[in-house]
Amino acid sequence: MAAVFDIELHDADVVPNDDSEDDVIEIGEVEYDPNPNVHAIIESEEVETVAISEQNVNLGRERAGPQDFELCKVIGKGGYGKVFQVRKISGNDSGTIFAMKVLHKASIIRNQKDTAHTKAERNILEAVKHPFIVDLMYAFQTRGKLYLILEYMCGGELFRHLNNEGIFLEDTACFYLCEIILALQHLHLQGIIYRDLKPENILLDADGHIKLTDFGLCKEHIQEGAVTHTFCGTIEYMAPEILTRSGHGKAVDWWSLGTLMYDMLTGSPPFTSNNRKSTIEKILKGKLNLPQYLTPDARDLIRKLLKRQVSQRLGSTSTDAEQIKGHQFFELIDWNDVISRKLEPPFKPKLASEDDVSQFDKLFTTSSPIDSPPECTLSESANKVFQGFTYVAPSILEDMCSQPRVVNARSPRKNNMRGFSPRGNHFHMHNSHLQSHRHNGVGQSIEDAEMIEIG
Repeated sequence: MAAVFDIELHDADVVPNDDSEDDVIEIGEVEYDPNPNVHAIIESEEVETVAISEQNVNLGRERAGPQDFELCKVIGKGGYGKVFQVRKISGNDSGTIFAMKVLHKASIIRNQKDTAHTKAERNILEAVKHPFIVDLMYAFQTRGKLYLILEYMCGGELFRHLNNEGIFLEDTACFYLCEIILALQHLHLQGIIYRDLKPENILLDADGHIKLTDFGLCKEHIQEGAVTHTFCGTIEYMAPEILTRSGHGKAVDWWSLGTLMYDMLTGSPPFTSNNRKSTIEKILKGKLNLPQYLTPDARDLIRKLLKRQVSQRLGSTSTDAEQIKGHQFFELIDWNDVISRKLEPPFKPKLASEDDVSQFDKLFTTSSPIDSPPECTLSESANKVFQGFTYVAPSILEDMCSQPRVVNARSPRKNNMRGFSPRGNHFHMHNSHLQSHRHNGVGQSIEDAEMIEIG
């Protein structure tokens, strides 16, 4: 039985009646000086003086900077910088492969929203740890740049595999949806809306499991019932309430999940056109066409996730993801096995080594891995905007201790297929300029509205 304590606070001048004097410390008048001469004490021969340096302060804390990483390959490019595959060349984790996201401060600080999104991404990556969310290992900065060191996801983007396959079978889509749902549920429990779910932002590890990346458009501190009004995201995956600026909450992520599910099973998002205005019109008013080859459970789940009225959308209640997890489409799923990564991935990347980059676009990997100098460096006062950016993952420290802009509407792929779904007889028109703006999921892309306030 747990003990119950009843503590009473007495006045300071009431001395308890205790015969024991074991804890009494006698202080003589000569032994106690209320106004000591500090300088005299320091200069005394009895006092040892020790110089403060990195060798004796903050022992056990791994420090990192650009000089601690060897640039191996470019694996992504965006509007604010590059993403490199790097190898750590110092410290206890020397030899480990990471992904290094490099952002130019001068480009970010021009816009207050971009600055806020960058700081939010860094904070979210530090705070949120989950099997299906990419892990931040280090964060540091120089006078001109910000650096995020992330775990290297050698399987590349889900985008690439979906682009190669055209469409996924329902069992394949179900596997990815399950892991994505648990990642989004975890974010929502932390009061975070993701707001940029799409195939480019879903990465695969060496075993084929997924991890969400790129948190530049997340919104923090959204509790139950709260809404925000920022107009941001990638048009084809944006919920109607974002487009109408009527205020949106966590349910926008479930709309995006429905759009992604439709994309995986049919070959393109449900509402697309050859221009941004027309795409928005379709999202707000267009008819949802569901191919007949989809099973009844798949059609029902998509239909319920793509309800324009938020109150009718699956996942919009206080139970959030639990509503979706209970749908018939996931009847055979053991969610404990999902979170434990026990489900067998439908696709396992074929990798020659731990630093294999074959799953990334050759447009990037064949370019020279050069971390070019910034066009300009910020002043000391401007740099204070990013104060507190530096970070070292707890796992790194534990290892040390234990010693072991406006976006044109477009479809996110189908450049060579022109939107044709091989298992349906429907066509969609898409822009063909996407390939030059694709990134690896941890980079930034102006074309994708990454970290850009639209409208």
